[in-house]
Amino acid sequence: MTSEQQRVVVIGGGLAGLRLAQRLGASPAVRVTVLGEETHVPYNRVLLAEVLAGRYAPEVAALPDPGPALRRGVRAVRIDRAARTVQCDDGTTEPYDALVLATGSNAVLPPLRGLFEPGGPAGAGAASREGQDRELPDGVHAFRTMDDCLALSAAATAGPGGRAVVIGGGLLGVSAARALAERGAQVVLAQQGERLMERQLDAESSALLHAHLTALGIEIHTECRVRGLSTSPHPGPAAGAGSGRRVTAVELADGYRLDADLVVLACGVRPRTGLARAAGLTVRTGIVVDDRLRTDDPRIHAVGDCAEHAGRVYGLAGAALEQADSLAALLTSTAPPAPGYTGTRALTRLTLAAGGTGPLDLAAFGETTPLPGDDVVRLSDATRRTYRKVVVRGDRLVGGVLLGELSSVGALARSWEDEEVLTDLFHLLTDDGGS
Repeated sequence: MTSEQQRVVVIGGGLAGLRLAQRLGASPAVRVTVLGEETHVPYNRVLLAEVLAGRYAPEVAALPDPGPALRRGVRAVRIDRAARTVQCDDGTTEPYDALVLATGSNAVLPPLRGLFEPGGPAGAGAASREGQDRELPDGVHAFRTMDDCLALSAAATAGPGGRAVVIGGGLLGVSAARALAERGAQVVLAQQGERLMERQLDAESSALLHAHLTALGIEIHTECRVRGLSTSPHPGPAAGAGSGRRVTAVELADGYRLDADLVVLACGVRPRTGLARAAGLTVRTGIVVDDRLRTDDPRIHAVGDCAEHAGRVYGLAGAALEQADSLAALLTSTAPPAPGYTGTRALTRLTLAAGGTGPLDLAAFGETTPLPGDDVVRLSDATRRTYRKVVVRGDRLVGGVLLGELSSVGALARSWEDEEVLTDLFHLLTDDGGS
């Protein structure tokens, strides 16, 4: 390293952290070190549902090799802002000129009765997430990391045809339910809200998704609050291993009981902010950053799922990549300075397919629920199982939902992202609208 090189330390070896390291690594003026807590080869979380379904081998989800810049299996435990160093759990210390928090998010473990034993010790199978280090009952899994995915896959393989209860009907829960159904499990999906994927879909498109999943053999309960878990004594395979309890059922608030061999907690995610809080940085939902992705400390930045910009935490791969690219430009730019980050207009896409029902593609972007005075255009075809809806405010497209046929999604998304003045909306909605 030359004396002129800027030392950049990135905490987090996920999509955002590695994208940033890749961009910074192209500059001879920067020396990058990435601290990655997981021991796995870095992977794309977006593909975990495909790995769980058995469509992809785990190595297919691997991200490009970052080379020696990545220290795998090393956890940052403390930031010393005065000394500009990061202390690691292996006793080493990494000095920095610029520090980037790309710590991602944790799976939310809901406060269910029976999920944890009071004061239970952490063990080999404990949830290794910020503030969540107690032992889960055997058969209960989060669905966030490659370890979660591999454990679920092994459980589904060991007991094909078993009964799996997925708690949570958002994007993560729907993906997990579909994947387990493909593995031959009898899947029950329990959603507390009125409909599936409430954040992305309107009532009509959610109903189509509900029908598609039901056709795959998935039993769906909406407006259904889970109260707790029933467990039975279950010694681990070796002395001291396992939680000593195995899940047997999911208990609903109305007293109904869902027998379960496997339970998946898909109740959302929460930004990992513990290091930032301990370092005295401002944290609301996420780590608060400005348009240059800086925290309170101008030498410390945050990107990806842990970052909160302009009051918003995205939690989406597209936003993480845009933030990483923007920060790389900011850290390596010379006069004139690179433009700052102004936010991401994110598009959600998902493909569901299993058995003989054929695939169901869906996409959602922007504001899918209209405000008073907005115009709404819908095109649907029950025979082809297609649905398209866009929300127009004045002469601008502000959101939309498409299911079953996505040939026009590219043109619609471009019009939305660029805030174009609409001249021919129906052309955009037709199958050749993106040509």
